[in-house]
Amino acid sequence: MTQTDRLHIITGGPGSGKSTLIDALAAAGIATSPEVGRAVIKEQLARGGNALPWGDELAFAEEMIGRDIAAHATALATGAVTVMDRGVPDVVGFLRVSRLPVPPHIDAAAREVRYNPRAFIAPFWAEIYAHDPERRQSPALAQGTHAVMIATYRDYGYTLVELPRVSVAERVAFVRAAIARG
Repeated sequence: MTQTDRLHIITGGPGSGKSTLIDALAAAGIATSPEVGRAVIKEQLARGGNALPWGDELAFAEEMIGRDIAAHATALATGAVTVMDRGVPDVVGFLRVSRLPVPPHIDAAAREVRYNPRAFIAPFWAEIYAHDPERRQSPALAQGTHAVMIATYRDYGYTLVELPRVSVAERVAFVRAAIARG
Protein backbone atom coordinates (compact mmCIF):
# COMPACT_ATOMS: atom_id res chain seq x y z
CA MET A 1 0.00 0.00 0.00
CA THR A 2 1.36 3.40 -0.94
CA GLN A 3 0.78 6.74 0.75
CA THR A 4 -1.56 7.80 -2.04
CA ASP A 5 -3.77 4.73 -1.54
CA ARG A 6 -5.27 6.63 1.43
CA LEU A 7 -6.68 9.27 -0.91
CA HIS A 8 -10.03 8.29 -2.39
CA ILE A 9 -11.67 10.25 -5.21
CA ILE A 10 -15.36 10.76 -5.83
CA THR A 11 -15.90 11.96 -9.39
CA GLY A 12 -18.75 12.22 -11.87
CA GLY A 13 -20.83 14.83 -13.61
CA PRO A 14 -22.31 17.85 -11.87
CA GLY A 15 -25.41 17.35 -9.78
CA SER A 16 -24.85 13.65 -9.10
CA GLY A 17 -24.66 13.98 -5.31
CA LYS A 18 -20.88 14.11 -4.87
CA SER A 19 -20.70 17.15 -2.62
CA THR A 20 -23.68 16.00 -0.55
CA LEU A 21 -21.93 12.67 -0.04
CA ILE A 22 -18.65 14.39 0.88
CA ASP A 23 -20.50 16.48 3.48
CA ALA A 24 -22.15 13.35 4.92
CA LEU A 25 -18.83 11.50 5.06
CA ALA A 26 -17.31 14.46 6.92
CA ALA A 27 -20.24 14.44 9.36
CA ALA A 28 -19.55 10.72 9.90
CA GLY A 29 -15.99 11.53 10.98
CA ILE A 30 -14.14 10.73 7.74
CA ALA A 31 -11.52 13.19 6.54
CA THR A 32 -12.64 14.88 3.35
CA SER A 33 -11.48 17.47 0.86
CA PRO A 34 -14.03 19.75 -0.87
CA GLU A 35 -14.29 20.33 -4.61
CA VAL A 36 -11.85 23.04 -5.66
CA GLY A 37 -13.78 23.94 -8.82
CA ARG A 38 -16.76 25.18 -6.83
CA ALA A 39 -14.45 27.33 -4.69
CA VAL A 40 -12.89 28.84 -7.81
CA ILE A 41 -16.34 29.62 -9.23
CA LYS A 42 -17.50 31.29 -5.99
CA GLU A 43 -14.34 33.42 -5.83
CA GLN A 44 -14.54 34.40 -9.50
CA LEU A 45 -18.22 35.36 -9.20
CA ALA A 46 -17.54 37.39 -6.04
CA ARG A 47 -14.83 39.46 -7.71
CA GLY A 48 -16.26 39.61 -11.21
CA GLY A 49 -13.58 37.34 -12.66
CA ASN A 50 -13.88 35.30 -15.84
CA ALA A 51 -11.93 32.11 -14.91
CA LEU A 52 -15.22 30.22 -15.05
CA PRO A 53 -16.52 27.11 -16.82
CA TRP A 54 -18.78 29.39 -18.88
CA GLY A 55 -16.10 32.07 -19.32
CA ASP A 56 -12.37 31.57 -19.80
CA GLU A 57 -12.33 27.79 -19.56
CA LEU A 58 -8.56 27.44 -19.81
CA ALA A 59 -8.02 29.98 -17.00
CA PHE A 60 -10.57 28.04 -14.93
CA ALA A 61 -8.63 24.80 -15.55
CA GLU A 62 -5.37 26.51 -14.57
CA GLU A 63 -6.94 27.73 -11.33
CA MET A 64 -8.21 24.23 -10.58
CA ILE A 65 -4.99 22.34 -11.34
CA GLY A 66 -2.92 24.30 -8.83
CA ARG A 67 -5.54 23.93 -6.13
CA ASP A 68 -6.10 20.22 -6.82
CA ILE A 69 -2.36 19.58 -6.51
CA ALA A 70 -2.30 21.56 -3.26
CA ALA A 71 -5.36 19.68 -1.92
CA HIS A 72 -3.59 16.39 -2.71
CA ALA A 73 -0.47 17.49 -0.82
CA THR A 74 -2.53 18.70 2.13
CA ALA A 75 -4.45 15.41 2.32
CA LEU A 76 -1.23 13.39 2.13
CA ALA A 77 0.32 15.48 4.92
CA THR A 78 -2.52 14.63 7.31
CA GLY A 79 -1.73 10.92 7.21
CA ALA A 80 -5.47 10.19 7.29
CA VAL A 81 -7.67 8.27 4.90
CA THR A 82 -9.28 11.12 2.96
CA VAL A 83 -12.20 11.20 0.54
CA MET A 84 -11.81 13.94 -2.03
CA ASP A 85 -14.50 15.67 -4.08
CA ARG A 86 -12.80 15.32 -7.47
CA GLY A 87 -9.08 15.23 -8.21
CA VAL A 88 -6.44 16.19 -10.75
CA PRO A 89 -7.85 13.94 -13.53
CA ASP A 90 -11.10 15.92 -13.32
CA VAL A 91 -9.26 18.94 -14.71
CA VAL A 92 -8.38 16.87 -17.78
CA GLY A 93 -12.02 15.76 -17.98
CA PHE A 94 -13.20 19.36 -17.79
CA LEU A 95 -10.91 20.33 -20.66
CA ARG A 96 -12.13 17.38 -22.70
CA VAL A 97 -15.77 18.29 -22.07
CA SER A 98 -14.90 21.84 -23.14
CA ARG A 99 -13.22 20.48 -26.28
CA LEU A 100 -9.95 22.17 -25.37
CA PRO A 101 -6.50 20.63 -25.72
CA VAL A 102 -4.98 19.36 -22.49
CA PRO A 103 -1.76 21.31 -21.82
CA PRO A 104 1.26 19.04 -21.24
CA HIS A 105 1.71 20.21 -17.64
CA ILE A 106 -1.88 19.25 -16.76
CA ASP A 107 -1.51 15.84 -18.44
CA ALA A 108 1.75 15.33 -16.54
CA ALA A 109 0.08 16.27 -13.26
CA ALA A 110 -2.71 13.74 -13.87
CA ARG A 111 -0.07 11.05 -14.45
CA GLU A 112 2.10 11.99 -11.46
CA VAL A 113 -0.36 13.12 -8.76
CA ARG A 114 -1.93 9.80 -7.83
CA TYR A 115 -4.79 8.64 -5.64
CA ASN A 116 -6.16 5.24 -4.66
CA PRO A 117 -6.33 3.21 -7.90
CA ARG A 118 -10.08 2.77 -7.38
CA ALA A 119 -12.09 5.95 -7.92
CA PHE A 120 -15.75 6.25 -6.99
CA ILE A 121 -17.97 7.64 -9.74
CA ALA A 122 -21.38 9.15 -9.10
CA PRO A 123 -23.65 8.43 -12.07
CA PHE A 124 -25.89 11.06 -13.59
CA TRP A 125 -29.10 11.07 -11.56
CA ALA A 126 -31.86 13.15 -13.15
CA GLU A 127 -34.07 13.03 -10.03
CA ILE A 128 -31.53 14.91 -7.89
CA TYR A 129 -29.97 17.17 -10.53
CA ALA A 130 -30.56 20.88 -9.89
CA HIS A 131 -29.05 24.17 -11.01
CA ASP A 132 -27.50 26.59 -8.54
CA PRO A 133 -25.30 29.69 -8.88
CA GLU A 134 -22.17 27.55 -9.38
CA ARG A 135 -23.81 24.79 -11.45
CA ARG A 136 -25.21 26.07 -14.71
CA GLN A 137 -24.73 23.01 -16.91
CA SER A 138 -27.74 21.47 -18.60
CA PRO A 139 -28.73 17.93 -17.61
CA ALA A 140 -27.49 16.77 -21.03
CA LEU A 141 -24.06 18.33 -20.38
CA ALA A 142 -24.00 16.83 -16.88
CA GLN A 143 -24.70 13.41 -18.37
CA GLY A 144 -22.02 13.94 -21.00
CA THR A 145 -19.56 14.99 -18.31
CA HIS A 146 -20.18 11.70 -16.52
CA ALA A 147 -19.23 9.77 -19.67
CA VAL A 148 -16.09 11.87 -20.16
CA MET A 149 -15.03 11.30 -16.53
CA ILE A 150 -15.35 7.55 -17.01
CA ALA A 151 -13.07 7.70 -20.05
CA THR A 152 -10.64 10.13 -18.42
CA TYR A 153 -10.16 8.17 -15.21
CA ARG A 154 -9.72 4.94 -17.18
CA ASP A 155 -7.17 6.66 -19.45
CA TYR A 156 -5.13 7.51 -16.35
CA GLY A 157 -5.25 3.94 -15.04
CA TYR A 158 -8.00 4.09 -12.44
CA THR A 159 -10.64 1.43 -11.86
CA LEU A 160 -14.07 2.98 -11.36
CA VAL A 161 -16.54 1.94 -8.69
CA GLU A 162 -20.02 3.26 -9.47
CA LEU A 163 -21.92 4.68 -6.53
CA PRO A 164 -25.44 3.31 -6.25
CA ARG A 165 -28.44 5.63 -6.65
CA VAL A 166 -29.57 5.26 -3.04
CA SER A 167 -30.03 7.52 -0.02
CA VAL A 168 -27.11 9.58 1.26
CA ALA A 169 -26.82 7.35 4.34
CA GLU A 170 -26.64 4.27 2.12
CA ARG A 171 -24.00 5.90 -0.06
CA VAL A 172 -21.96 6.72 3.05
CA ALA A 173 -22.17 3.08 4.13
CA PHE A 174 -21.20 1.93 0.62
CA VAL A 175 -18.11 4.16 0.51
CA ARG A 176 -17.06 3.25 4.06
CA ALA A 177 -17.37 -0.47 3.31
CA ALA A 178 -15.44 -0.14 0.04
CA ILE A 179 -12.62 1.77 1.76
CA ALA A 180 -12.49 -0.77 4.59
CA ARG A 181 -12.14 -3.62 2.09
CA GLY A 182 -9.06 -1.91 0.72
